[in-house]
Amino acid sequence: MPQVMTERNQSRAFLGLGGNIDHPLTHFRRARQQLAAHPRVQLKASSPLYSTPPVGGPQGQPDFMNAVLEIATELTAVELLLFCQQLEHESGRVRSVHWGPRPLDIDLLFVDNQVLDSKQLTLPHPRLAERHFVLRPLCDLAPQLQHPQLQCSMLELLDKLPPEEGIHCLHKAW
Repeated sequence: MPQVMTERNQSRAFLGLGGNIDHPLTHFRRARQQLAAHPRVQLKASSPLYSTPPVGGPQGQPDFMNAVLEIATELTAVELLLFCQQLEHESGRVRSVHWGPRPLDIDLLFVDNQVLDSKQLTLPHPRLAERHFVLRPLCDLAPQLQHPQLQCSMLELLDKLPPEEGIHCLHKAW
C-alpha cells in the first residue's frame, strides 16, 4: 500500500521556473503537471508568469519567462533536485552554455528552512536575493517567507534591490 502524505512528513518547497526558447510556457505547464502527478509531491500554488530580460549569459538571447511554484513534498532536497533535473532533460535542456538559452530551468529556491552547501546543491538558492525575476514571483506567493540566513522576508529582499527594469506580468494564471 502506498504511503499517504501527511503534514508531518512534508517539506514546504519553492521552485523557480525559467525558460526562453522552444515555447517555455508549454514546458512550464508540463513540468507543473508532472510535479503534481508525482506521488510524493503536492502542488500548492503557482505564481503569475513574468517576462524578464536575461541576466548574464550570451548577448542577444530572448527574454525569459519566469514563475515560482510552491509545493509540499516528502522527497529529500536532493531527490527533488534530481526529479527537477529529469524534467529539464525531458524538456530538451542541454547544459552547453553557462546561463544560456534553455526551454526549462528549475531551481530549488527553498526547502523548508534548510541550509545546505554541497557540490550538488546549495539551499537557499545562492543568488535569489539578487534577482528580481525570482523575488517578484516568490513575493506573489510568500512575501513574508523568511530567508533562514539573511533573516529578512522576501518582500524586504525585493525592496532592497534597485528598481525593476523590463519585467512585466504576462499571465496571472497559466
